Amino acid sequence: MGHRLSIIIINYCSFDLTLQCLTSLEHEIDPAKDVVVLVDNNSPDGSGKIIEEKIIDNQWDSWISMVHSPVNGGFSWGNNLGIKTVKAQFYLLLNSDTIVRPGALSHLLDAMEHHPKAGLVSPRLEWPDATPQISCFNNHTPLSQTIDAAGTGPVTRLLKSYDVPMEVSDGPMYPPWTSFACVMIRHNVIREVGMMDDGYFMYFEDNDYCRRVWEKDWQILHQPRARVVHLRGGSSSVKSSLAKRKRLPHYFYASRTRYFAKFTGTGGLFLANLLWTAGWLVAGIRERLGNKEPHNCQYSARDTWIQFTDPLKENQSLRRP
Repeated sequence: MGHRLSIIIINYCSFDLTLQCLTSLEHEIDPAKDVVVLVDNNSPDGSGKIIEEKIIDNQWDSWISMVHSPVNGGFSWGNNLGIKTVKAQFYLLLNSDTIVRPGALSHLLDAMEHHPKAGLVSPRLEWPDATPQISCFNNHTPLSQTIDAAGTGPVTRLLKSYDVPMEVSDGPMYPPWTSFACVMIRHNVIREVGMMDDGYFMYFEDNDYCRRVWEKDWQILHQPRARVVHLRGGSSSVKSSLAKRKRLPHYFYASRTRYFAKFTGTGGLFLANLLWTAGWLVAGIRERLGNKEPHNCQYSARDTWIQFTDPLKENQSLRRP
C-alpha cells in the first residue's frame, strides 16, 4: 500500500498560511509511515517556488513531496493530483489555512481503526481561541435555498429541518456531509467512489463527494476529539466577500448550478433558483421595512442563474493554453 497516511495540501498564493500549516505538522507525523504532498496550483506569485526553498532550508524534504500543477484547476483538481501522486492507506485533505492541533492526526487515525465502516472522518474545526466552528451539514436542497436567501428568523424556523448548518456537537456524529477543510478519506473509499469531481472549481464539491460516499454504503464520521484550527477565508476570497456582501466569483455559482443539476436534475435546479428568489424577495422586503443592511451579495439574483442552460459545463480552468 505504500504509506500509512498521505496529507494533501494545496497552495495557491498563500505562502505564509501554507508555511504555518506545514510547521504545525512537523511533530505530528511519522516520517517513516507518513508523507505530505504539497500541490502548488500554478500560483502566479511564485509562492510555490519559495515554499519549495523553505522546505529544503527547514530540512522537511524527507517528509514533504512537492508537486507543481500545470494549471490552477481548483480544489478538486489539486487534491486529485495530490492523491494520485502517492499510494497510502489513508488520505488527509487539509486546507492551507489550517493549523493542526497536537494529537489531531492520531485521533483521526484511531477513529478510522475503530470504525471500519467510516469512509471519511473529520475533526472539530475551531478558531485560534478554541471557539468551535460549524463544520457538519445537512445536504443542500431547493428548500434550503429559501433559508439562505431570506436570512430571517421566521423563515429559518419554518423550514428548520431543511437548514444546512448543523449544531456543533461535543460527541461523535454521522452527518450527511462535512467540511473538506480537513477530512481523512480511506483508500478503499476512493477506489469504490472514485476521485472528487473536478468539474467543480471550488465549493459544493465536498457535499457532492459525501453524497456519493453515503450512496456506496460508507459512513461519514465526525470526531470532535480531533481539533484543527481553521482560519476561514484564508485560502479563498468567498468568505470575505460574503461578509461584505460583495459580488461572489463566477465559479461559486457555477459550482452551485452543477451540484443541483447533478443531484436534483434540471427541474430541481429550476426549483432551487425559484425558491432562492422567493427568499431573496423576503430579504428585500425586510430590508426596506426595517431599514436593514442587505443580506444577499451584489448581483446574486442574476448570478444564481449562471450556467443554467449548460449546468454541467466543463471546468474551464482545466483547458490548457
